[in-house]
Amino acid sequence: MAIFRYENRFSAPSREQRERYMRGEHEELSFSDGQVLLIAYDEAVYLKDDINDVRVLFTGVRDKQEAYEEVRRIIGPGGQEDKDGTMDG
Repeated sequence: MAIFRYENRFSAPSREQRERYMRGEHEELSFSDGQVLLIAYDEAVYLKDDINDVRVLFTGVRDKQEAYEEVRRIIGPGGQEDKDGTMDG
């Protein structure tokens, strides 16, 4: 559907976007000692990247897959989940 990119750590999805995409049950995955956080909802994935100070909201099935590819680009090929169920780069 769409990818919404916020170019600084203080920007965030609008109230309308949060109500539409970021609701219900979700799964959180953390990478690189918590510097990268991926929050997966039914209809969207929200990526908080504190390494590059970027936030991205991926919506739709195809775009949700891009979120996981983006994490791989950020943390590099050797990145793994943090020990507490999250991923470390």
